[in-house]
Amino acid sequence: MKLYGELAEWWPIFSTPEEYRKEAAFFARALTASCDPAPRSVLELGSGGGNNAFHLKKSFAMTLVDLSSHMLAVSRSLNPECEHLEGDIRSIRLGRTFDAVFVYDAICHMTTEADLRAVMQTAFEHLRPGGVALFVPDFVRETFVENTDHGGNDTERGSVRYLQWTTDPDASDTTYLVDFAILIRDVQGQTRLAHDRHTYGLFPRPTWRRLVRESGFELKSVDVATNGFERDLFAGRRRR
Repeated sequence: MKLYGELAEWWPIFSTPEEYRKEAAFFARALTASCDPAPRSVLELGSGGGNNAFHLKKSFAMTLVDLSSHMLAVSRSLNPECEHLEGDIRSIRLGRTFDAVFVYDAICHMTTEADLRAVMQTAFEHLRPGGVALFVPDFVRETFVENTDHGGNDTERGSVRYLQWTTDPDASDTTYLVDFAILIRDVQGQTRLAHDRHTYGLFPRPTWRRLVRESGFELKSVDVATNGFERDLFAGRRRR
């Protein structure tokens, strides 16, 4: 995927930390409320460019794992005080545990139940007894709607504009597509266009809940209605 590779240097313009501020505040509250005692160390699996960590590091000691060395480089510039590790979130094993594990958009890249279960098992293996893992997909099958979105930003080093087109060509399978049309204008005024297609996983709520339990977790509920958060999320606690 180009956004995580050849276009990664443009990620801070494509998507800024400020755009993550409200959601990150919600995640911090959710992690704190779900753990007893409140977490101090958090492992983020699939941390990308570090926009969530930029806010979460104010409350927790963050360890960040991502498969893309390009995105880790972006995150290191933004979050130099955080530990960064390169690895596949389905299989990485660090040999230590954390108070909480957080998996945001990266969970969307798991397109089969086997992949989704593997990430949950990674989270379980890295949790202390009583620790909580929080999984935050963009959609579940019950909430999916095809849509378009757009955005972008301007900086001294260039500008980015994008159109995001989300579709589900085959409602009988476990995937959907997100196509990005990305316009990049550098400081010399040269503009180029890139197309980037992402294939995401799409599973119903019962599948998510079953896999959380089968991965060894005690399924926990998180109150999202009163916090204005409009996406499903799934929390699992490792039993003491």
